[in-house]
Amino acid sequence: MTNPRYQRGLVDTSVIIALEFLNPEDLPVEFAVSAITLAELAAGPHATSNTEEKARRQDRLQRIEALVEALPVDTPVARAYGRIYNAVAALGRKPRGRRAFDLLIAATALAENLPLFTANPDDFAGLDSLIRVISVDLPHPSE
Repeated sequence: MTNPRYQRGLVDTSVIIALEFLNPEDLPVEFAVSAITLAELAAGPHATSNTEEKARRQDRLQRIEALVEALPVDTPVARAYGRIYNAVAALGRKPRGRRAFDLLIAATALAENLPLFTANPDDFAGLDSLIRVISVDLPHPSE
């Protein structure tokens, strides 16, 4: 990563899932998560029938809950979501459905004035005028 190291930032679900494989230098010194990320992580164990994977996902959720306090989806986030929604709709993209979770995470970053770290920057395309999106490179399987 060629980006400067940020003191604080919001990391999305994709980063949390890959956290153990990422270089800490590619992440902010202090990171926060949205309550939406915790919701996605809480759903994770229920989205697989593989017992070992279910346990891994539950462990990940518990470690993150112990490590960071989630930023709430509150009134400032709700207001920011309107701005995020408008920006996505203006691009002709659909701001509803599964995308709504990503956009609520982006709204949290906007409301908190934090850069958003993600392994899926395309999920936040077109939001550059509202939030700073920092792409985090996932390691290749051979690394």
